[in-house]
Amino acid sequence: MNSAAATVALPPDVRLMNAVSALLVAALLASVAWGALRWVVRLPAFNVRAIQVEGDVSRNSVASLRANALPRLQGSFLSMNLKDGRAAFEAVPWVRRAYLQRVWPMRLKVSLEEHRAAAYWEARVDGADAATEAAAERALVNTFGEVFQANLGDVEDDNLPVLAGPAGAAGSVLQMLRGLTPAAEKLGESIDRLDLSGRGSWRATLGSGAVIELGRGTEADVVQRFTRFAQTITQVTTQYRSPLLSADLRHADGYAVKLRGVTTQTSGKPVKQKR
Repeated sequence: MNSAAATVALPPDVRLMNAVSALLVAALLASVAWGALRWVVRLPAFNVRAIQVEGDVSRNSVASLRANALPRLQGSFLSMNLKDGRAAFEAVPWVRRAYLQRVWPMRLKVSLEEHRAAAYWEARVDGADAATEAAAERALVNTFGEVFQANLGDVEDDNLPVLAGPAGAAGSVLQMLRGLTPAAEKLGESIDRLDLSGRGSWRATLGSGAVIELGRGTEADVVQRFTRFAQTITQVTTQYRSPLLSADLRHADGYAVKLRGVTTQTSGKPVKQKR
């Protein structure tokens, strides 16, 4: 005679109690496992034993990296947050980017990219007077148009130009400098300073000391205006046999120049002295 075992269904409240108990046990085991894992990764056996630095290191010695970055590193080889470690190295002067990688066994590989200074930077503050701007701390602009702070005494190039403009405009001012430089070089000049006013007006100071009012407009407009000026100004200075002191390119049909001892105005036609 075959007999079938009877299956007795548990009451709903008992099933709920069993499920809750299982979840609690699982949570407890997970918590214990997580705590054990955190304890293990902090054991001295997992400490970082060596840091390999490569890439741009011309501005930073091993001693400066050790002094500036190592105190900021936290955690072991396994527990270290690489994002935080990257920030520790990027806080070192002249370091633009740092890339960290764990290398077994217990080594940290750091690739550094340093800033390359392209110009000095003076940020203009709306409403500030000339004295306030003159007292403002100079910073540096790298080749990417990014402003960064560093010891200005570490700059080896004594001929870096000075850029000035509203905060956040360093990239645009550097781009304008690059656009104007070819025309200046054809004159045998350099641009020692380039200013952007809060109203969007440009002014360039040449290596000779001449000040050029470039006016407003897009980069293409300003560069075209200056290029046209550079192509004709030597005719004026040669004719009057006098060096250029300043020029105003904001005229619609030409430009006005001031030479040592004479002021003129030209629009590509015969030069007329401005009285």
